[in-house]
Amino acid sequence: MDASGLCPQVDPLYPSRSAELWTRLSKTYLTEAFTLRAVDQLGGAVRVPTESYDGMGPVGEDSRWEAFQPFHDYLFQTFPLVHSVLTVTKVNTYALIYEWKGTNDSAKPLLLAAHQDVVPVDPTSIDDWTHPPYSGHYDGKLLWGRGSSDDKAGLIGILSSVESLLESNFTPTRSVVLTFGIDEESSGRYGAAKLAEHLLHTFGENAFALLVDEGGGFQESDGTVFATTAIAEKGYFDTLITVATPGGHSSIPPPHTSIGILARLLVELEVHPPPSHLERGTPVYDMAQCIAAHAQNVDPALRSALKASMRSDRALHAAEKMLFKDRDFASLAGTTQAVDLVWGGVKTNALPEEAWAIVNHRIATQRRVSKYDTELFTQLAHEFNLTYTAFDVPVTPTPGRGTLTLSDAWNSSLAPAPTTPTDALPYRLLSGTIRATYNSWRGLDPAANSIFVSPGVMGGNTDTQFYWKLTPHIVRYNHKEKDDGPKSGVHTVDEFIPVKHFVEMISFFTMLILNADEATNL
Repeated sequence: MDASGLCPQVDPLYPSRSAELWTRLSKTYLTEAFTLRAVDQLGGAVRVPTESYDGMGPVGEDSRWEAFQPFHDYLFQTFPLVHSVLTVTKVNTYALIYEWKGTNDSAKPLLLAAHQDVVPVDPTSIDDWTHPPYSGHYDGKLLWGRGSSDDKAGLIGILSSVESLLESNFTPTRSVVLTFGIDEESSGRYGAAKLAEHLLHTFGENAFALLVDEGGGFQESDGTVFATTAIAEKGYFDTLITVATPGGHSSIPPPHTSIGILARLLVELEVHPPPSHLERGTPVYDMAQCIAAHAQNVDPALRSALKASMRSDRALHAAEKMLFKDRDFASLAGTTQAVDLVWGGVKTNALPEEAWAIVNHRIATQRRVSKYDTELFTQLAHEFNLTYTAFDVPVTPTPGRGTLTLSDAWNSSLAPAPTTPTDALPYRLLSGTIRATYNSWRGLDPAANSIFVSPGVMGGNTDTQFYWKLTPHIVRYNHKEKDDGPKSGVHTVDEFIPVKHFVEMISFFTMLILNADEATNL
């Protein structure tokens, strides 16, 4: 069997009708003058703090939202053509929709998404930054600051590509819609959730040809460059574990306090994590198939096992065993759990009447987590003589010495996202664009097999969690090379982006708009 059949690739896709325009712009993007312009655009955006926090109140009531108005002012000044040609709609005051009207109303629009907000900077960490977190400092290679990578690079990259196309007097045939949320880093409920409502009301369900949001990227693996496109996202669930027992004086303690019982439950949880398996038909399995098909330096035993795993369970298990030596890969394949919050007790000489912990789960595309947690603690509930209720269902209803209760911590659970079809035309168009951008930016043979596109899955959640009804063709991908040196500091100290990666991202968005505009069958 030909290994390449495991992960078929489309040819690099270049604009044809707009070939002259693309050639001119691609050369412009390689100039020092354009690089400095891009640095100014992104650096200025970083210098406007737009932090979003957990637990923010509604827009109009919580004054912290007002930080987004200076950012809007900055965008208006920096991208004059975008704001004079595109229709701008402000949703819930600060979330943004841009519509670039095409000449063909029957063609489904292309939807490009990003978010305006950034993770707050811990005030105690400011002295640890190489350059101040909101300096937008450019050292000749890297641009530093909070949001430089996540996700103002995506937002400014999109707007820069549109501004460049407008400067070239390009008018799209297919409409292009841009959406920029305001709280992707906290919940999305005031930004993307409201944007989705507006888009559904304005355009309707399944109204868009393709939606591209942040996520993914490309890097070398086993001697081959792979672009990983997240065609799905894991689900999200926070389990609140609450133990309640009688109080009293600490001088006459029971064998186990509520804190001790909770600790035993948490040990049980960590000793027995949800089982993780490599399963056919999942995005992670498809990603593994791409490794077998195209990675130059992959272990021959792994390649052989992956090829045979399509039909052999024994080979599938062997491939799983080899792949899961990489903890990151194993985490992507299965449901993860992390004990993130714990509380109990109020005084050293008083027995704690209640103790609780919250366990964060990222749910694999083919799993349910509540049933697993419930069954895991049943035996211990008997041992500690606890009346056990899990997610409003009695498990051991007999009255006991205390109670054990499992519940959804915030009532904000999220099912795994629908999986985007990779054999459909929108995904094939995106794949061809990725391959063409990579070759063009590096001056390679236009037809070169220099990068391979692989499906993948997001371990976290993006604003796309609210966009499922807009299109079945959702891909989370930023065309930038993953960390190729020191870590990029996303969500922590010293966030940065190599400027050459940022300008290549602008090139990608430009080619994607042009290729989508020429497609007649999306």
